[in-house]
Amino acid sequence: MAQQYSVAQRGKLLSFLFETLVDNEGWSKKRVKQRLQGSAISVNGHIQNKHDFIIHPGDVVQVGVAQGMRQHTQQVTLDIIYQDKDLIAINKPAGLLSVGTTKENKQHALALLRTQLARGKKFEQIKLWPVHRLDRDTSGILLFATSKELREAVMERWASTEKTYLAIVENTPKVPADTITEPLRLDEKEYRMHVGKHKNAKPAITHYKVKESSERRALLEVAIETGRQHQIRAHMAWIGHAIVGDERYGKKGGRMGLHAMRLSLIHPMTHKNIFLEVDAPRDFYLLLDTM
Repeated sequence: MAQQYSVAQRGKLLSFLFETLVDNEGWSKKRVKQRLQGSAISVNGHIQNKHDFIIHPGDVVQVGVAQGMRQHTQQVTLDIIYQDKDLIAINKPAGLLSVGTTKENKQHALALLRTQLARGKKFEQIKLWPVHRLDRDTSGILLFATSKELREAVMERWASTEKTYLAIVENTPKVPADTITEPLRLDEKEYRMHVGKHKNAKPAITHYKVKESSERRALLEVAIETGRQHQIRAHMAWIGHAIVGDERYGKKGGRMGLHAMRLSLIHPMTHKNIFLEVDAPRDFYLLLDTM
């Protein structure tokens, strides 16, 4: 049976588990780590296996049987924010892959959405193609097409599609609004973007403006004209303001401070403008609070 604990103060998940289970209930640290790695820990009903995940007062931590929680996550209902016969958009939660990396991995947005749409439709195979991707730890609008041809039609105009994000970065930029035009190239060995001129670099344009700031962090609205992999993450780190929680380009942390807030595009069939917008979740805005 799952044990449930209420969080009294802000901190890291592993520290909370050590204090609660090791100090108070006599567990070994090894046993706690095994439960965390084995997907037997949930925060507010969502499995969490990152030891440095930030928890807040009022959060509920459950320690239970891993198998039961796995069954729960397989029944995740994705938030569909737009749907017609050609396009479907969801509000992807942070921590969920956009598409699978292996055939065995079925815990990703594409597979979950196909399953969700197929419920109650016997023998019907749901076909979807991702128009773009969001990094695992980026939340927000993720768009799918119902055919490969529709996907290609959207991608033909992708450069003119308006893509706006919210980002929480380390420290506050001295320039409150600016444009970064440094080209980017992918280092496939390190799987990271290098910023600056190079024969293999591709153009990348990022606009940002400061919306709010705290003592050591700032909330930015970021619009990108191009859609290079890791573009916002690499550009913000290059100007000295890495995305909070971005281990690859900044410092390791809990949730990454990046959310795809707005998408405006021309429908490939009706040729009408589609405007999608979804606000960031509570745990995103809490990143403005530093420890």
